[in-house]
Amino acid sequence: MSTQRGGLRYPWPEPPAFGDAIKVAPGVLWARLPLPMALDHVNCFAFDDGEAGWTLVDPGIDTPACRAALDALIAGPMGGRPVWRVLVTHYHPDHIGLAGLLQARGAELWTTRTSWLFARMLVLDDQPVPRPETLEFWRAAGMTPELFEKRRAARPFNFADCVHPLPLGYRRIDEGHEIAMGGRRWQVRIGHGHAPDHATLWSLDDDLIVGGDQLLPSISANLGVYATEPLADPVADWLDSCRAFQPLADDRHLVLPGHKLPFTGLPLRLRQMIENHEGALNRLRGMLAEAPRSATECFPALFKRSIGEREYGLALDESVAHLNHLWHKGEVTRERRPDGAWGWSLK
Repeated sequence: MSTQRGGLRYPWPEPPAFGDAIKVAPGVLWARLPLPMALDHVNCFAFDDGEAGWTLVDPGIDTPACRAALDALIAGPMGGRPVWRVLVTHYHPDHIGLAGLLQARGAELWTTRTSWLFARMLVLDDQPVPRPETLEFWRAAGMTPELFEKRRAARPFNFADCVHPLPLGYRRIDEGHEIAMGGRRWQVRIGHGHAPDHATLWSLDDDLIVGGDQLLPSISANLGVYATEPLADPVADWLDSCRAFQPLADDRHLVLPGHKLPFTGLPLRLRQMIENHEGALNRLRGMLAEAPRSATECFPALFKRSIGEREYGLALDESVAHLNHLWHKGEVTRERRPDGAWGWSLK
């Protein structure tokens, strides 16, 4: 029985167990793979390509638990038939983590060029301690001195810690490309903001959309800025992508997202995603009108909840993203404070 929350309809109110799957359309299986974090799963979709085998979309992270769930999925609901193609919507480790393992077993990797280049670069970039540029980025954002000292000497998250090595070779997908998968023709449509060149797939033969993290229900995709591109404006990229998808979206579409439950009501969800960030920006303007703030001092305006150490890094990255957006729009200025952080002010 379907459920409805927040104006969206969820045809399957309960997800499949790890290693199991739910048939969401002819030739399409929905599975979940475990993640070792607060968001404890990623959705993985299997498309039956007949004699060739299966296409697997977003095969999770490289941990023993995720490997075990993936192997159980292949041996059970997928009937032990081969995965001939792994398609990755974007380069984040919970989506590309086991792609290299499937390649080693004979699958082809299909993804966007940016996703492959980012993943290939990051999996080779092993850092025993944070780089000086990262430390400066944290300092400029106003990371608390106690946390800064704790993290500067600790091994940071490394992509290779949870992403299987990626062999050379992939097949590029890009905006407008058509792909045959699961007995359907799909058109690739690219989004930005959460990850550069994030692929979504829109069926040309029925109502299915593979949304990845570009089209999520009930939760917001992280829009972060990092030391690699400290003046990036992913908020503008995200808002532009949401607006570009609006003329294409219809209530009939069944979105297969990267996390949470498949849903219908995409036109409403796109409006919600836009309004979510517009509201955050308005709250941020109000806070900056009162006094200059560092990025971390803007947490209360952006998140409306306390931020613990576990989510501190993501919150810092997202706070910088929203401040950068206002800076690129010419609405704020910034000055260095004695502690090394940028103090942001509304003009």
